Amino acid sequence: MRSVIRSVWVVALLTVVGCGGGTDHGTSPLTLGASRCGNVAERPWCDARLDPAERTRLLLAAMTLSQKIDLMAGDHFLGVATSDPATGTVNGIPELGIPPLYMSDGPAGTREGISTAFPAPIALGASFNPELAYDMGKVIGREVRLKGNDLVHGPTVDIMRTGLAGRTFETYGEDPYLATRLGVRWIDGAQSEHVIGNVKHYLLNNQEGQVGAPPLLSLIGGRHLISAMVDERTLREIYLPPFEAAVKEAGVGSVMCAYNLINLQPACSHRHLLQGVLRDEWGFDGFVVSDYLLAVKDTVMSINNGNEIEMPVGFFYQPAEIQLAVATGLVSEATIDVRVGNILRTLFRFGFFDRADFPSDDGLIDYPAGDLAARRVAEEGMVLLKNNGVLPLNSATRSIAIIGKPATTYHNVGGSAAVTPWRYTSAVDAITARAGSNVTVTYDDGSQPARAAARAAAADVALVFVGDNAKEGTDKTCLALDCPPFWMGPLLSSPQKNLIEAVVSANPHTVVLLELGGPILTPWRDRLAGLLTTWYGGQATGSAVALVLFGDTDPGGRLPVTFPDAESQTPTAGNFLQYPGQLVAQYSEGVFIGYRWYDHQGIAPAYPFGFGLSYTTFAASDLTLNLVDGRVRATWQITNTGTRAGSTVGQVYLGKPMPEPGVEQPPSALNGFRKVTLAAGASQTVSVDLDDAAFAYWSESQNGWRVADGCYTIRVGFSSRDLPLTAALERNGTGWRIQPACR
Repeated sequence: MRSVIRSVWVVALLTVVGCGGGTDHGTSPLTLGASRCGNVAERPWCDARLDPAERTRLLLAAMTLSQKIDLMAGDHFLGVATSDPATGTVNGIPELGIPPLYMSDGPAGTREGISTAFPAPIALGASFNPELAYDMGKVIGREVRLKGNDLVHGPTVDIMRTGLAGRTFETYGEDPYLATRLGVRWIDGAQSEHVIGNVKHYLLNNQEGQVGAPPLLSLIGGRHLISAMVDERTLREIYLPPFEAAVKEAGVGSVMCAYNLINLQPACSHRHLLQGVLRDEWGFDGFVVSDYLLAVKDTVMSINNGNEIEMPVGFFYQPAEIQLAVATGLVSEATIDVRVGNILRTLFRFGFFDRADFPSDDGLIDYPAGDLAARRVAEEGMVLLKNNGVLPLNSATRSIAIIGKPATTYHNVGGSAAVTPWRYTSAVDAITARAGSNVTVTYDDGSQPARAAARAAAADVALVFVGDNAKEGTDKTCLALDCPPFWMGPLLSSPQKNLIEAVVSANPHTVVLLELGGPILTPWRDRLAGLLTTWYGGQATGSAVALVLFGDTDPGGRLPVTFPDAESQTPTAGNFLQYPGQLVAQYSEGVFIGYRWYDHQGIAPAYPFGFGLSYTTFAASDLTLNLVDGRVRATWQITNTGTRAGSTVGQVYLGKPMPEPGVEQPPSALNGFRKVTLAAGASQTVSVDLDDAAFAYWSESQNGWRVADGCYTIRVGFSSRDLPLTAALERNGTGWRIQPACR
């Protein structure tokens, strides 16, 4: 590992650790320690008074072609597995004052030694709390920095297209607006710690494939070879918005290009996306890093079309390959200057040259503070799906039976999210401690349903912990708790389903806790007294579960994904060409994914997007629309109508008219939300502003964004299927007219 900087660093960094955040965009250089760049008289690019563009020009002029090429690929193949010296490393050029660039995973915590293991990002998606995303990004960014790294591979803002996708847990769910708002604030938090954000995976890494070896590759529809066949409107309206906001709003320093192909062109050499959209349209000024191991598919096209760095080492970016491409005129040295200039300019912008090395010292990390932050994400992400009054547990509960291995086991999903927790508190330990000595708590691992049922029958309440098993590198084969291999066909028996049914038959006061990475089927839900989704809850999952079960905190989450009633209801079900495909996957569902699909098809899911219960009740009222500075402002009141404090998420959905023949619109789409916590009987007035972008659609016939004339419906409520408040706007030309409803 990198050496620890001396005690002067300790004092200086402790000062920074105590500072608050705020949006930074990486433009304020960290001034601690001596510059690594060198003597300004000898190296004029080391003059921090110059702007990044001028410093880049000076440095490029001093570099040989070989030196430039050296910066275009990683240099330590085994780092991705060992994190030594880092997950990813690009060696510097000491004779020019260019330090090594160290990169670290990732979206749920840094993957180097012990770290704060946050819940899977889908739990953050369920929180519907952008400021919590800022806090999570900041803690991860700080730990990445204090482990000596300069760049963090995160956040993941891919949109869930199918619940089978192995990395659904690493996303924020199925909705682009939700992913956009959380992704921006996560980047703000991470980059406030002076590390470079690396938003991923650009673009359409929406499946891992079937018949695989996690976390490597899959044989059927595998992520390394599959080409996502998708129209421009679907790209623009569903999959690109989180990346656009990462660039335009958060000022992200780098983008990771994906393994897959898009419309038969590799993502890492896709000129339309890397140059046309990312740089020419959005004004991206950072650099592109490939995903690790064979995301880059060739040398010439990748360099010419916009990928700066191949990771973890250069396969197609080997110096000899690039030298040959330049010598034969397939790649110009001017293009090499553009690629390397993008890297250098970003490093100058983030103060990379103008400070000492970040220390690699776990002793500087405030792990207890990280544990509290992880617990808060777990608490706010838990979604209460059913409650007949059994929760929260109270003084009348004298005995509790805890059943299932997930109650005692830390769930490590592997791959880029394989975080080793600083500490782990199991649900059994936390519930036992919270219940106190007057409550009898027993545990059974659930391996024998009859034995577990007998233990449940002897208790006042049974808590059954079950979960799915999503992994990077391969997709799930079904949406049930237990799934067979892809080639086997349906299971004749499901151990976890059998366990649930045995326990609920023995004790009607049964609560099932779901440790999940995405949506599942819940055919046994009607028999339960309670159902709580905890996701993959990270190191503090046990503590958070205990607090929620006993009502010390309200279950704060709302579903960021739709739970179907049957697998046949899902957008890609039963169509091999849509999923998994072989070499191509047809995105023929277009913009109709997630709740958009269910609404468009008139299908009632088991639990809709945005749904979640509180231990109290809420009502929405008094919706008004006003035009404010060219925006439409929706204002309404949320009231806690129950007898205890609690939290909820007010949600705003927009229904658009059909703008052109054949251009169908979803019945409604999320365009705003507000999370509120209210005392019993209290009310709060909240508002959401909708600008022209909210009302726009992508016109393929005109190759651009357009706002169509017609009537737009604004619906407000508490989930995609609970929208009691409605108002409308009529657009004619460039003006708006507010009216009660669309005719």
